[in-house]
Amino acid sequence: MNQIKASFYKNQSTLYKLLIFIVTTIAVVYLFPKKGKFKYNFSKGKPWQYENLYAPFNFGVLKSEEDLIKEKEQIVANNIPYFKFDSEVSVQITKNLEEKFSSVFANVLEDKKEKEVFSFVKKTLKAVYKRGIYDQVLVYEPKKIIYVKRGNNVSESTFGAIFSTDQVTEFINDKIKDAYPDYADKLTFLFFEILKPNVSLDKELTEKAISQELSNVLDTRGSVEKDRRIIARGEIVDADTFQILKSLQEQYESQIWSDNNQNWIVFGYMLLVALALLMLFLFIKKYRYSIYENNTKVTFIIFNMLLMVLITTLVIKYNPKFVYVVPICILPLVIKAFFDARLGFFTHVITVLILGFLVPNNYEYTFLQTIAGIVTILTVSELYKRANLFVSVGQITLVYIIAYIAFHIIQEGSLFSKDADTFSEKIVELQPILLFVLCGFATLIVHPLIYGFEKIFGLVSDVSLLELSDTNSKLLKELAEVAPGTFHHSLNVANLAEAAANEIGANAMLVRVGALYHDVGKMNAPTYYTENQSSGMNPHDHLLPAESAKIITDHVLKGIEIAKKNKLPDRVIDFIRTHHGTSTVYYFYVKAKEDNPDVDVSLFQYPGPIPFSKETAILMMSDSVEAASKSIKNPTSTLIDEFVEKIINKQMEEGQFLNANITFKEIQQIKKIMKRKLNNMYHLRIEYPE
Repeated sequence: MNQIKASFYKNQSTLYKLLIFIVTTIAVVYLFPKKGKFKYNFSKGKPWQYENLYAPFNFGVLKSEEDLIKEKEQIVANNIPYFKFDSEVSVQITKNLEEKFSSVFANVLEDKKEKEVFSFVKKTLKAVYKRGIYDQVLVYEPKKIIYVKRGNNVSESTFGAIFSTDQVTEFINDKIKDAYPDYADKLTFLFFEILKPNVSLDKELTEKAISQELSNVLDTRGSVEKDRRIIARGEIVDADTFQILKSLQEQYESQIWSDNNQNWIVFGYMLLVALALLMLFLFIKKYRYSIYENNTKVTFIIFNMLLMVLITTLVIKYNPKFVYVVPICILPLVIKAFFDARLGFFTHVITVLILGFLVPNNYEYTFLQTIAGIVTILTVSELYKRANLFVSVGQITLVYIIAYIAFHIIQEGSLFSKDADTFSEKIVELQPILLFVLCGFATLIVHPLIYGFEKIFGLVSDVSLLELSDTNSKLLKELAEVAPGTFHHSLNVANLAEAAANEIGANAMLVRVGALYHDVGKMNAPTYYTENQSSGMNPHDHLLPAESAKIITDHVLKGIEIAKKNKLPDRVIDFIRTHHGTSTVYYFYVKAKEDNPDVDVSLFQYPGPIPFSKETAILMMSDSVEAASKSIKNPTSTLIDEFVEKIINKQMEEGQFLNANITFKEIQQIKKIMKRKLNNMYHLRIEYPE
C-alpha cells in the first residue's frame, strides 16, 4: 500500500497531464456536431480531385439557401390576400339615412323634390356599398386578384373593384355633379357624414394562407438516381454539381449517424482529437520541457484551446455565417505573451485543425486561420507596445480580406456574384469583409484578457514585465532610498544583461526586470555591502569571516522574502534565487582559511539553485562582471577583456551553467558584448601597439 502511495506521489504530475488529456478530448468531441463526416472535400470552382463519383443511392437534390429564400419571397409577393366584407355597415347606414337626410335638408326641398333627392342618395349608397370601401393604406395593384369574404362565402375579385376613400369621393362628386349640382354642398356633407368603410384586410386569414403555401415549399428540386455519375475526376465543380454534392453530403451525414454506428463515429472523432492533442503534448515535452513540467502552464494552454473551441461552437450553433467573427488570433497572441512565438503558433495550428471538424467550408477556414496565425506571430514582436497590436490587427484583417476575396473569385469566377442583378445585391456578397473587420476589433481585447489570465493562473506576461521595469515602482524606489549603491549597481547590471540577451535572442525584457530586482535582499542590511559604504567604515572588520559570509549569502533568501511580500511574479523571483547559483563568497572563504585551513566551504556558499535558463545565466554573468569591475583600479581595454574571460570561465568551471539551455557559442557572444559595454562605461579605447 505504501509503495502504491509512493508511486502515486512520484507520478502525480504525469497522471494529472493524462487526466487533462482525456478530459479535453472528451470535452472537444462532446462539442462536435452529432453527425458523420463526408469523406470528400470540395469547393465550387475547383477541380474534383477524387475518382469518378457515382450516386451510392437515390437522393433528392436540395435547393440552395438562396433559391429557397427567393422562392419564399415570390410566394409572399404573389399571395392572394383575403378581405372581409361587412354587410352590417350598409344596413345600419340605410336605417339612419332618413333621419340624417331630414336634418340636412330640413325646410329646403319640396315634397316631390325631396323624394327624388332621397331616392338619389339611397341609390348612390347602394352602388357604393355594392363595391365596398376600404380606408387602409394598401399598395396592391388595381389588377391584383383578391378574395372577398362575405359571411361564409368567399369570392374572387380584383383590388381595383373596391373603392378607396379617394375613389369613393371622386365617384360621389361625379354623381352629384351630373344629378343635382345645385345641392352639391349639402349632398357632399350628407354623404361624408354617413359613409363608413365596410371592407378590411383579413390579416389573420391572409397570413395563414401564406404560411400554408410556405409549408408546402419543397426543399428539393429533382432527384439523382442510384449509379448515375455525378462528377468525373478533374471536372470543375460548377454551381449545379456543387449543389448535388452538397445534397449527397447532407443525405450521407444524416444516414450514417444512427444508433448502430454512433459509437463508432464518436470513437473515430476521439482518435483524431486525441492524436492532435498528443502532438501538442509531445511538442511541449520535447521543445519546451520547463513548460511541460509545470502543470499550471499546461492547464493554461489547454484552457485557451478549449475556450476557442467552445466560443466557435456557440457561434456556429447560432449562425455559421458568423464563424469568422470569432477572434481565433487571440490564441497565438496570448500564448506568445506568456511563453514564446513558436509554441503560440503550434498551439494555434492544432486548434485550427480541430475546429476544421466543426465549421462549414473547412478547407477555406483552415487556410484563412493558418495564414492569419502566421501573420499574427510575425507582426506582433512586442505585445506590450500598444501601437504594435493595432498595426498587427490591421495586417491580420487585411490578410483575411485578401484571402477571402481570392477564394470568392475562384468559386464565382468574378469579384461579385453572377446572380446579382443590382449593385446593392452585389454589396451583400461582401458582407464577410465586415465580419473580418469585427474580428479584428475583437482581437483588441487581448490586453484585458492577458491581465485576467495573469490573476487566475499566476503567470506573468511581457506586459506585466514592462510595468515592473518602471524604476518609479514602490519597491525600486525603496531600494534607491535604502541602498542607493545597490540600486545603481542593479541599473548597470540591467543594461549589461539586456544587451547580452538581445545579442543571443533571449527574452531581453525578462532579464532586465530580473536584474533590477535581483539584489532587493540587500535592503535588509545595506551597509554590509561595499557599494553602499560611503563613510569608509566596513562593519565586516568586526565580524568573523563565517558571520560575514552568512550576512552576504542571506541577501538571496531575504530577497525572496521581500519579493514575495511585494507580490513579484515567480519568473522574477527565479532571478533572485539563482543569480549567485552555488558559488562561494571567495573573499571571506580565503580569509577564513588563513585561520583554519580545514574550514567547511559550505559555510561560504550561496544556497542555489544554479541558473536553469538563458536569462538567469545571463544575469549571473552580468552581476559578477559588473560587481567585480569596480575593483579594477586602472582599467584598460586589455585588462577588462582578460577580466571578463576570467570571471565567466570560472563560473563555467564550477558548473554554474549546466542546467541552463545555453551554448558555448552563446557564452562567447555574451563575453564579447560585455567587454564592449564595459569599455564604453569606462570610456576606453583599443590600445594600439607602439
